Amino acid sequence: TQPRRIAALTVGRRIAEELGEPVGQTVGVKIRFQDSSGVHTRVKLMTDGILLAEAQSDRFLNQYDTIIVDEAHERSLNIDFILGLLKQLLRKRRDLKVIVTSATIDTEKFSRAFGDAPVIEVSGRMYPVETRYITATDNGEEATHVEQAVKALDQLYRTRPRGDILIFMPTEQDIRDTCELIQGRRYPASEVIPLFARLSAAEQQRVFQPASGVKIVVATNVAETSITIAGIRYVIDTGLARISQYAPRTRTNTLPVVPISQSSADQRQGRCGRVADGICLRLYSEEDYDQRPKYTPPEILRANLAEVILRMIALRLGDVAQFPFIDPPATRSIQDGTQLLLELGAIVPAAPKHGQAGRFALTDKGRLMAKLPLDPRLACMLLEAHARDCLHDVAVIAAALSIQDPRERPAERQADADAAHATFADPASDFITLLNIWHRYDRSAAERTSWQQVKQFCRTHFLSFRRMREWRDVYRQIIEELEEHGIRSERPSQAPAEPGDIGHSGYAAIHQAILSGFLSNIAVKKERQIFQASHNRLAMIFPGSGLFKNPGQWIVAAEMVETSRLFARSVAVIDPGWLEAIGKEQCRYAYFDPHWERRREAVVATEQVSLYGLIIDRRTRPYGPVDPVEATDIFIRQALIAADVKKLLPFMQHNRDVIAQIEAMEDRLRRRDLLVDDAVLLRFYQERLGHVYDVRGLKSKIAQTGSDAFLRLRTEDLLAQQPDKDSLAQYPECIAAGDRQLACNYRFTPGKETDGVTILVPEESAANVPAESFQWLVPGLLKEKIAALIKALPKELRKQLVPVNDTVQVIVEKMPIQRDIHLATALSRFIRQHLGVAIPASAWNEALLPEHLRMRIAVTDHQGRVLRAGRDAAVLQSGTAVALPDDFEQARRRWERPVTQWDFGDLAESVTLGGRARPWTAYPALEKRTQGIVLTAFADPAVARRVHRRGVRALIQSGLASDIKFLKKNLALPFAAETQSRYFGGRTALEEQLLDCVLEEHLAQDIRTSEAFDAFLEKLHTQGIAAWGRSRRDALLEVLDAYQSARMHLVDIEKAHPRNAPLHALLNDLRAGMQRLVPERFVALYAVERLGHLPRYLRAMCLRAGRAAIDLEKDRAKAQRIAPYAKHMEELITALTPQSSPRKRQALEDFFWMLEEFSISLFAPEIKTALPVSAKRLDSLLQEIRDLV
Repeated sequence: TQPRRIAALTVGRRIAEELGEPVGQTVGVKIRFQDSSGVHTRVKLMTDGILLAEAQSDRFLNQYDTIIVDEAHERSLNIDFILGLLKQLLRKRRDLKVIVTSATIDTEKFSRAFGDAPVIEVSGRMYPVETRYITATDNGEEATHVEQAVKALDQLYRTRPRGDILIFMPTEQDIRDTCELIQGRRYPASEVIPLFARLSAAEQQRVFQPASGVKIVVATNVAETSITIAGIRYVIDTGLARISQYAPRTRTNTLPVVPISQSSADQRQGRCGRVADGICLRLYSEEDYDQRPKYTPPEILRANLAEVILRMIALRLGDVAQFPFIDPPATRSIQDGTQLLLELGAIVPAAPKHGQAGRFALTDKGRLMAKLPLDPRLACMLLEAHARDCLHDVAVIAAALSIQDPRERPAERQADADAAHATFADPASDFITLLNIWHRYDRSAAERTSWQQVKQFCRTHFLSFRRMREWRDVYRQIIEELEEHGIRSERPSQAPAEPGDIGHSGYAAIHQAILSGFLSNIAVKKERQIFQASHNRLAMIFPGSGLFKNPGQWIVAAEMVETSRLFARSVAVIDPGWLEAIGKEQCRYAYFDPHWERRREAVVATEQVSLYGLIIDRRTRPYGPVDPVEATDIFIRQALIAADVKKLLPFMQHNRDVIAQIEAMEDRLRRRDLLVDDAVLLRFYQERLGHVYDVRGLKSKIAQTGSDAFLRLRTEDLLAQQPDKDSLAQYPECIAAGDRQLACNYRFTPGKETDGVTILVPEESAANVPAESFQWLVPGLLKEKIAALIKALPKELRKQLVPVNDTVQVIVEKMPIQRDIHLATALSRFIRQHLGVAIPASAWNEALLPEHLRMRIAVTDHQGRVLRAGRDAAVLQSGTAVALPDDFEQARRRWERPVTQWDFGDLAESVTLGGRARPWTAYPALEKRTQGIVLTAFADPAVARRVHRRGVRALIQSGLASDIKFLKKNLALPFAAETQSRYFGGRTALEEQLLDCVLEEHLAQDIRTSEAFDAFLEKLHTQGIAAWGRSRRDALLEVLDAYQSARMHLVDIEKAHPRNAPLHALLNDLRAGMQRLVPERFVALYAVERLGHLPRYLRAMCLRAGRAAIDLEKDRAKAQRIAPYAKHMEELITALTPQSSPRKRQALEDFFWMLEEFSISLFAPEIKTALPVSAKRLDSLLQEIRDLV
């Protein structure tokens, strides 16, 4: 066996030549896809890979009696595998002879491996070779290995006889740089020849051809053993080589430049001294040489073992870790190779045998892969292509990946080569680029009439004709191998229809097949050309790729190679949506944020799909199958306990009702320890449901059980402790407000607007509900409220009530609940009467109380919707409502109509107006407008009632024109009253006020039915209206006469005492008092009864003025008795607010008239007072007023 095809062919031809016959008779050569051996062959040259392939069908290699493994020092994977195979085979075939040969073999190790096999040394005949060590220090300066090599060449040219020179460089770029430097020196009669694997065949042949002068060959380590270059006299050895290395952790093939081993250095030294005395110049020190390893590490210790493992399993050679390798591979490498085969679906874990775990068996796919003489990745790719009906396309690509790149890029014509190659490029895929090359070449071969024309095509497009032929041959062999195993496709390979179209079905099929073999070589763009590759690697697209300048977001590469950095070679854009289906077994699924989703009525989570550390998808997935226990808990908490579902199931509604009852008790008692916590509910459902995590599963569970009774909660299941019934009674469901029972709504939500007790007041009742009743809250909160009110008092008042708790207890026990008066009034009275402390009602400040100690009033419409709400009693009045939206106004305008008679039937208390945005509750009323009477509706019932009375009056008036004209005549004032009326706008103005007042008093009725309206009109027609207002007219005339007399009397006194300024001041005060008592519109201001008292007050003023003119000091003394009360009254009037109670306003009015009566008692005692009056009575009424709010 030979490690390389070129060596097998060369050695085979040489042996056949020495035997004097062509290859194919006694001597045969078999390399991949080529076999020239026959039935007469006795000596067969082959690559080590071919021998491995034959071992699959001939396990004992019975067709051979002797096997020679040549160049064993190279220790390739195949060589080591063959050696292990032969070692096992020797135990079974005693007749088999094995010879292991090499110029630099570790004879001791190999001898031990084969049971102390004999060692035969064959000495070669060579001229003496001198080895010199040259370091940077020797040259006096640091230099690169390229520069060192050229300097060493200079030295040879200056000091040594002419002879061919071989220079070893580690990389192709180093060779190009070295050649460039040498050519720049223009050595006489010399020819510089590069040699590396990627050179075209013609350029490689130059090294074997005679030269007219000195041949200077600059080569990689390919010149160490594979070929022998005749005539080499001098060797310059940099001591470096690029050696393939595979990193199991990152699954990366690396080609680092590293120092060579001693055996490789000796092989290089052996290249010279074959034609004359030779010199080997080593560009490193002898100490460096001595410290280097004796041999190059075997490839099995630095390579991916997948192919070897696959074939070992196919050959049933047992566990790879137990195989008798010369140098057993690292466990990590074995694991990585095994993992790759598992990823490719070639093997599966086998059942333990004889207690041995860790064994693997071939899948059907793996069995086919093992028979194909291809890298497992390529074999997998082809099988997948067959399934996707693109076998021939992928076979072309696989063949291309199996050979050296056919594209050539001569150093002197790189730009031309790049331009020619660009014509084949596909912007999305280097693999499609290969297909383009294939099809263009195929068309050219079909259209040309001779191979010379095809060769010209290759030269024009910088393609290697030899490699193109090899490519076609490999493709043919691949297809034959596949067909031999029953894998066929009638669909030929086709040129891509549209460049860069990754959505095309053909593109998708091809690249999905490629992905199956190179799944771990996917990457996602991180920056412009930088990609996040699998296994946490960063890679760059190789600059020679057609995608380098404009890569896609996701790519797959045929290989990841690390040189100066990690490069992705032969890449293509892929759709990440393909990855999960292809790499299902390798995908990892992580779940985040499990939660209940009401729309789906299921517990879901974010599923993150990752492949080799790359996130390829995020989506929402049902969480139940992933973690049924956690999913069930989430379902219970959110769907059942929180009731976050589209529609409540019957048992859920039942449970919500039971819970609501207990929560209502908690709200009433303002505590949160009656209802059990969610943990109890969670256990309740856990014990009954098992694993249920969506509504569909819940319904199925109920159906299986037969009913939902097992899920229905009882009150005792939910009560953590039993509430006290007496305590609950302190929080009634309704409270009395006047003659009405109003519902209470309790909420225990501190800090929120609805906290505390909310009283629900129907809008039609709002204006008539006594706000005082709400001050008392409910019995259960009254004690706390009283305590809070006392603590909120000013300090000088509060300290009179300490200790507060004792005071509160006395009040609660002894003060009766009086909802018809304000709580502040009741407190002030009780504390004054029982504790002897005067607390003005105005000192009680509810604004300082916590919200729950102030009744929240909610005014509702007839459907129970809250129209307005607040903790101020003013919310009961329409003035607190917000401005109505246009939608209501438009709906009202559509509904209303003008009326001239009652022809609209009965008037309902409320109606529903059809708004465009929503229906509106409105309250009908007749409204008098400038243009007439209109039947309309209002949002506020109080406003509607007020407006309606005037509207009814206007409608009645419209039918009583003649009667009202007669009434007006009857109410007319005598002409004698003209003078007296001048103080009040004149006689005509007073007559109009009098008529309006009489009509308002009699006609402003709250009539709402047609029958009542007709009955009222009938009554008016029957009884007549001529007598209306006579008593008011008579009282008016008396007031006018008294007012005129009083004013004239004051003038007379003033004239009688022209120089008495203090008296004049008093008289002016009396005039002002008269104007306040009898203002301009007094006719409508006072009831008839009150009008009858005005003349008394005016006569009293006259008497006071006359007596003051006689004794002013006595008047002042009497005035000082009145002054404090007048001052208190002014202060109380000033302190009135819109929130002041009607009771307080009435009490203040009573105090005003009592003060007038008190004034009569002091200044005109001869005039009888209308009621008993005294300072004591005034004090009592004043205190009562202060107790009122």
